[in-house]
Amino acid sequence: MSSLMKWLSLPVTGMFSELKFPVPWGHIAAKAWGSPKGHPMLCLHGWLDNANTFNRLIPLLPKDYCYMAMDFGGHGLSSHRPAGFPCHFLDYVSEVRRVVAALQWSRFTLMGHSMGGTVAGMFSCIFPEMVDKLILLESGGFFPAPQDHDAWLESKQKVVESLLSLEQNEHQPHKTRSPQAALKRLLEANPHLTEESGKILLQRGATETPGGLVYNRDMRILKHNREFITLEQCVSFLKKIQARVLMIRAKDGLFSHEDPDKSKNFVKPLQDAFKSNLRESFQLVEVPGNHFVHLNEPEEVAGIISVFLEKDKDSKARL
Repeated sequence: MSSLMKWLSLPVTGMFSELKFPVPWGHIAAKAWGSPKGHPMLCLHGWLDNANTFNRLIPLLPKDYCYMAMDFGGHGLSSHRPAGFPCHFLDYVSEVRRVVAALQWSRFTLMGHSMGGTVAGMFSCIFPEMVDKLILLESGGFFPAPQDHDAWLESKQKVVESLLSLEQNEHQPHKTRSPQAALKRLLEANPHLTEESGKILLQRGATETPGGLVYNRDMRILKHNREFITLEQCVSFLKKIQARVLMIRAKDGLFSHEDPDKSKNFVKPLQDAFKSNLRESFQLVEVPGNHFVHLNEPEEVAGIISVFLEKDKDSKARL
């Protein structure tokens, strides 16, 4: 019996279940909370993170929902993409469609943190009829390409060169670290994480070997390979969104430290476009905390999200 079928037969509990969704290159891993018959929500983590980013938030949200948090390809416990190919942003959007197809969800809620919010935003434009509510945690919903065309070309050159370099070294053994060293490295790279939050992400983001812990992530995801989507295209795309949108920003988060030019050319135009196009269907809330407020201090956002979710529930998981 598949992990999905086993999950469907489970009674309603407060525990989570591990699932695997078959894909041509392996599987997409996920974890689920709540009843399979609850109102469906798919939760999308940020870049280099994994499904554990929602471990502390989801237990605080309404109990009549079915929460499914997936690991993007190359993250957490999901399979890596086939050798020889870079990781494209649109691949993550495709993985969302694969998972909801396996679940037979025709209409559901999307919640995404950081890069996961960007994936959720794009999915909501490509498949607008499928998304009833969209929750963006520390995410603008889109991530436009650099306006400087030379900078964009340079970034693509780095992606290609990095891929070739990784292939030349693919037979070298993976670097191992002690649990303490692995956590220290993770916290150094993510200063917004508390030690407890770092441990939660590391539980799913690393595998224990005889020599120590090895990070699970596909090294190719370290190199951003965004699509060539301009700010103007992003603003045009979001007009397709049919969902009610909740955007949560942290006072000391990702956007609070952006330079004035980036805020003017990227963050504010997107925020204004959401407001002007969605009007009463768009809500922006600022909370205390940093980029990982949903994991570090989930109480700061759980109440806001719960109120948003309880409004106008109009569909159930079709399983």
